[in-house]
Amino acid sequence: MKKNIFIFALTAATLAACNSADNKSAGNQNETKSEQSGSSGDKVAKASEVKNTTVTKEIVSQYLLIKDGLANDNGQNASTAGKALVQAIGKVDATSFSIDKKKIWEDISADAKEMAEHIGDNPGKIAHQREHFVMLSKDIYDLVKAFGSEQVLYKVFDSMSDNGKGAFWLSESKEIKNPFMGKAMLNSGTIQEEIK
Repeated sequence: MKKNIFIFALTAATLAACNSADNKSAGNQNETKSEQSGSSGDKVAKASEVKNTTVTKEIVSQYLLIKDGLANDNGQNASTAGKALVQAIGKVDATSFSIDKKKIWEDISADAKEMAEHIGDNPGKIAHQREHFVMLSKDIYDLVKAFGSEQVLYKVFDSMSDNGKGAFWLSESKEIKNPFMGKAMLNSGTIQEEIK
């Protein structure tokens, strides 16, 4: 009888040990799966980060066309690009953005869209367009800093712009063409920052 109890106890202990080893193994497999899904999650996050620069590509492109129009004292070209910028902002699907990026996008895009609308709706009022370009430049700068850019950009500052208050704009070139002063003082300004 004692022998049977001993065998039963030994069997129970062996089964418990096997069960514990199986649970640990299953736990390790779950950890490995979670690590693997985490790394694929990282890949998705990196892919969306890469995708973010494509989000800014058309927006930056239209912004630069506004800048060129204003630098050439051409309110009509600035207006056309302003309307295209409004459309580019409207095309952005923010559902794939992280929570932080989505908040940044929501904060910046509404204001940038409003500034671009003013520029687009006023082709014959270049002074008015330039006033709104001051804020639009700040918005696009913040957007590029948050989401990146597919091209190198330069932040250019001119202390005489915006009625002597000073203002900056973004340029794709180191060659200075001042959108606030136009042909009157086209080369006024200095590069403050290179954005890669």
